[in-house]
Amino acid sequence: MQDSNKLLQQAQREIEASSKTSPTAAGPAEGHTAPSDAHIDALNEVFALFRINYHNQYYKAYSDGAVLGQIKKLWLESLQRFEPDTIRRGAREVIETSEYLPTLNKMMVACQGDPRKHGLKDPHSAYVEACQAPSPKTTFQWSHPAVYYAGRASDWYFLSSSTERTAFPVFAQHYKRLCERVINGETLTAPDTPALPEHTETPLSNEENLRRMQALRESLDI
Repeated sequence: MQDSNKLLQQAQREIEASSKTSPTAAGPAEGHTAPSDAHIDALNEVFALFRINYHNQYYKAYSDGAVLGQIKKLWLESLQRFEPDTIRRGAREVIETSEYLPTLNKMMVACQGDPRKHGLKDPHSAYVEACQAPSPKTTFQWSHPAVYYAGRASDWYFLSSSTERTAFPVFAQHYKRLCERVINGETLTAPDTPALPEHTETPLSNEENLRRMQALRESLDI
């Protein structure tokens, strides 16, 4: 297979003039938000990469232009939950690991990545960790900073006072986005812990307190 970076550069040149219009972005289906231009660009790059890398398979599978347009709409609707860079990364992973034109399901798996390779728990295990972590949260030994930041974004009180049925979907949404950022190469810093004072004072003894009190009385002449 050709180097994926070279393929991506070639694909970008090929779609430069039509990236905004290729997957005919007609009105979104009910219940779905309209895809962004960045997502449309990313999907066009993905299909250009597939066309270059899987040339014969591509034209055999997508010989009908009208059908291809409908397929792109379906892919765009399913993949727009991911960031555009995640979609590009998923495509590069597919062409580097498979000799066959991917299905939408395989593409989604590639976009999701393998969180375990980055030390990330599955969403439900992360949710349990966030709910059970004692306060102060910043001093807890988190399995990964993504769990802490997902909990903070969800609101700690909301997690502790709501049922799992209500709270878990909110937490999972934040956590999956953070996992996506980590898988894409971002490093999340550990939560800030309160700084210890530079100097600690030892409480005065009773004798020293009495001595200072006597000195104060003498200075005030009382």
